[in-house]
Amino acid sequence: MDCFAVPGSGLLPLDDALAVIREGVRPVTGAETVALHDALNRFLAEDVTAGVDVPPIAVSSMDGWAFRAPPDDVPAELRRLAVVGRVPAGSVFSGKVGPIDAVRIFTGAPLPDGADTVAMQEECEAGDGTVLVPPLERGSNVRAAGEDMHAGAVVLAEGRRLRAQEVGLAAAVGRSTLQVRRRLRVALFSTGDELREPGGGKPDGAIFDANRYTLAAQLLALGVELRDLGILPDQPDAVRAALASAAESVDLIVSSGGMSVGEEDHVKAAVAALGSLHLWRLALRPGKPLALGQVGEIPFLGLPGNPVSAMVTFMLVGRPLVLRLSGGESVVPRSLVVAGFSFTKKPGRREFLRARLETGADGRPVAHKFPNNSSGVLTSMAESDGLIDMAADATEIRAGDLVDFLPFTGLLG
Repeated sequence: MDCFAVPGSGLLPLDDALAVIREGVRPVTGAETVALHDALNRFLAEDVTAGVDVPPIAVSSMDGWAFRAPPDDVPAELRRLAVVGRVPAGSVFSGKVGPIDAVRIFTGAPLPDGADTVAMQEECEAGDGTVLVPPLERGSNVRAAGEDMHAGAVVLAEGRRLRAQEVGLAAAVGRSTLQVRRRLRVALFSTGDELREPGGGKPDGAIFDANRYTLAAQLLALGVELRDLGILPDQPDAVRAALASAAESVDLIVSSGGMSVGEEDHVKAAVAALGSLHLWRLALRPGKPLALGQVGEIPFLGLPGNPVSAMVTFMLVGRPLVLRLSGGESVVPRSLVVAGFSFTKKPGRREFLRARLETGADGRPVAHKFPNNSSGVLTSMAESDGLIDMAADATEIRAGDLVDFLPFTGLLG
């Protein structure tokens, strides 16, 4: 199935490109059982149901004294209660709390029978076997049974990406293992006789292959199983053979470079011969040229060759594709920040500006655009905290404007 064909030949808006991926790409199948310690960043292949109430019984949320709340009209001097016991977390008070009794209690300890309220120790006066408690609403500082989760409820849905908090939630309902989707298998390679591996020699006219390492880091942050094919020689037969071999054992093939319209490139020819290839011209800066296709039935993603374009395009298009194939969805956090610069552009293409954040005099975050807007300056990514999203029809940002900011922390992983 050719899922990357798009009508028309004009510039493709980013949102339309993402819709093609969302509607045309299906997650890979296959699941495995992993221990909770190995579940981070994996995608659930099952619903997780609570086997118990959490908490299982009413417990204290504070260190203090548990008692039975009297009517509101009881005079303060009658709120002095007799301390009849002590219950730390993990223990149970064996007696029953009467109307003039109190039990010393600690955070997480079960609420004694007969008690319904806990007074914080800082708000009480204790001495000589009694304690003076303040006026409190019934139920204060008590976590009711099932307040967090009820037995039988679905607490994590299939497809959920497991962060630290989801792993902890699974543990809280008694799970020690989880069914997750297998890791997405991704092949990554570069082509070009001008490329050299870092750490070796480099003749004049050659450059070190930075894109493959940048993309590998981005892919690994998404939890994939990476197969690095290295730098393929500029030979049609070698490129075609490498692509055909990779397609037999991976779920996605990624490359960078040689995707400009009209450029002679062995990768494009090989992908087209082995399956299908579509050159998308995104209404986007940086990152206009993009190739999506299939080697047999395996999706192929061809990214631009300029290092910033490759990195940003992967963040905006490659990351959603990987997450979709992995069984999840891409959600990018955004925030409004103050522009600490002025900038103009022509309408028609959506632009993502590299910027670092500083705290302004009023405490609000202020974005400062990196001075060099070239897509070949990789230092701009290292010196920035994220991207300012400038709409296609926008033409100007003025200092002091509120702008839409996408932090790298939400785009890398």
